[in-house]
Amino acid sequence: MTEQALSVWTRQKRGREQPALSREQIVAEAIKLLDADGLDTLSMRNLGKQLGAGATSLYRHVANKDELIELVVDEIYGEIEVPEAGAASWRASTTVCASSVRAMILRHPWVASVLGQIGTSYLGPNVMRLSDRMLALFEEGGFGLEEANLGLSTVLSYVIGWGINEAAWMTSLARSGLTEREWSARMEPAAREAARSYPRLNRLYEMAALTSGEETRQDEFTYGLDRILDGLEKRP
Repeated sequence: MTEQALSVWTRQKRGREQPALSREQIVAEAIKLLDADGLDTLSMRNLGKQLGAGATSLYRHVANKDELIELVVDEIYGEIEVPEAGAASWRASTTVCASSVRAMILRHPWVASVLGQIGTSYLGPNVMRLSDRMLALFEEGGFGLEEANLGLSTVLSYVIGWGINEAAWMTSLARSGLTEREWSARMEPAAREAARSYPRLNRLYEMAALTSGEETRQDEFTYGLDRILDGLEKRP
């Protein structure tokens, strides 16, 4: 009995590839489907139709949908910008990278529902490249390798957690067919009524009315990232 591979990154490629269809084509088309319609509509059958091929043709390259998800997640990680070590200060370069991770998640909001399910994503070549280059940034900032790994994990945990929540909100907003301003306008009367007995929340709602949703989200993301970087800079 053939032992089942635990991940697309641990499975040996088949000797013969179908020349009319490549893994790269499959991954690119899968990302298009996911961006357009979300995770629920992705299936090997639907993907095969988009590519003009039968589902069996896809199985020459990926064993199942789980492997396909591993591939598409690694592909979009390749979009993340990581400055070369020494191109700017450690903090500035880390901020660029963190902002790029957030932007990637917002471009592909479906990824919010799969990141926690892919325990082997760290084996993908783009994730490996991202991790190694970010470790180099931390080393440039005076971190030893082990501490650089801890610092990197802390930053990415914050950014990915923030991005997942933000992507979930943007997905819900898109389903409603409303803009953020329209949503806020509709919800404001109910929110103010609910907060009437809570003075601090009431003041926050009044302050929030002065800014747009996008501006607020950006400011809150930047605040959290800056406080994490402050702590890392002041480490003993």
